[in-house]
Amino acid sequence: MKSSIIHLRLRDFELQAERTMDTSLRTRPVAIISSHRQDGTVVSTSSEAKNEGLYSGMKVSLARKMSHGVLLLPYNRSLYARLNSYIYSTVSSYTPIVEPSGFGQFYLDMTGMDTVYSSFIYAGEQITKKINTQASVSGSVAISINKLVSRIATSVVPDPVYEILRGREAQFLSPLETPVLPTAHQSPVKKIVRFLYLDHVRHVQSVIQHPDEARVLFGPFAKPLSREAQGQDTSVVKPPTLQDHILEQVVLPDDTNDETLLRAIVSSLAEQVGFKLRQRGQIARQVKLEIHYTDGFQSARTGGFSTNDDMSLSKVCHRLFGQANYRRNRVRAVLIDATHFQQHADQANLFITPDIKRIELSKALDRIRGKHGFAGIQSATMLKVNPTTKEKSGIHHYVRPS
Repeated sequence: MKSSIIHLRLRDFELQAERTMDTSLRTRPVAIISSHRQDGTVVSTSSEAKNEGLYSGMKVSLARKMSHGVLLLPYNRSLYARLNSYIYSTVSSYTPIVEPSGFGQFYLDMTGMDTVYSSFIYAGEQITKKINTQASVSGSVAISINKLVSRIATSVVPDPVYEILRGREAQFLSPLETPVLPTAHQSPVKKIVRFLYLDHVRHVQSVIQHPDEARVLFGPFAKPLSREAQGQDTSVVKPPTLQDHILEQVVLPDDTNDETLLRAIVSSLAEQVGFKLRQRGQIARQVKLEIHYTDGFQSARTGGFSTNDDMSLSKVCHRLFGQANYRRNRVRAVLIDATHFQQHADQANLFITPDIKRIELSKALDRIRGKHGFAGIQSATMLKVNPTTKEKSGIHHYVRPS
């Protein structure tokens, strides 16, 4: 069965979401920013804001100096997530296999659906029309035999619906600029592309006609670059999978790079994860610690827990934090996401070992927290940061349902 993949792109998704919520913004110059702090950055801009000289990546401090008429809106992740989820449920009525790809992008596997729709162009028109009618969001659709070509098409073709006919993938890519190919962004490939002036995909296509030369130039990237330049992609559309997890997150009211405060937050998050793991009688074989910076950048490291006492979990989380926090920028949020659970039974031991002491201490804390709430007793590190109450510190905990 011949594959047919639709890529739906909702350009300037965050901006469209804001204008959907507040129609008065539709004619105003607007910029979405990562933070109102001076070192925040511009994430997205309206055409009116671009006309005033603003662009994505610009520092907020510079944006304020350049234009006083542009409305700067803070990045509203919860709003964008809700709208993205709504659009996902809408497009899922056209095919059972839909893969979200960040905010405002979706892959739809239409393979075998040609008996349902008169043509995939018609299906694409219906999809964009329905989204515009129900969510007041406009988008574009591209149809091809794979995800790669469809995604590239929506990024370069202005038409609301566009189809690349089967067998013409390389021809479609030929006149486009080389950076449309994902592998072209790899540092070694980027250097060769610039050095040899391989500005367009057709130049890359001419090089890969000589495999030996391509291997010398691009090394291990020669094969993936060759496949991409010819419009070949074997990746499949993967619907999101629901995974059991424990997620704890702290969003700071004031972005900071205070190491003492951040380390205390990591300890507190680790204790919260440990409390839930012990309630379940489990350990988490995989844990991800993620840091969100004031400029919108994210950094993450992954590890795992072999036990579930607080001290052991904190040690792992502090190691991951040290590896992930390599930037000097201020931190906005820290989260710990635990998955891949496994049952964990405490083994009876005739001898009192350090491990047994740590486990018993954690259990004693659990009994207090079970009766008085998690904040009923805190570690000394958290009390050092917050000498009175959690409310006065301004630190807000957000827990995503598992």
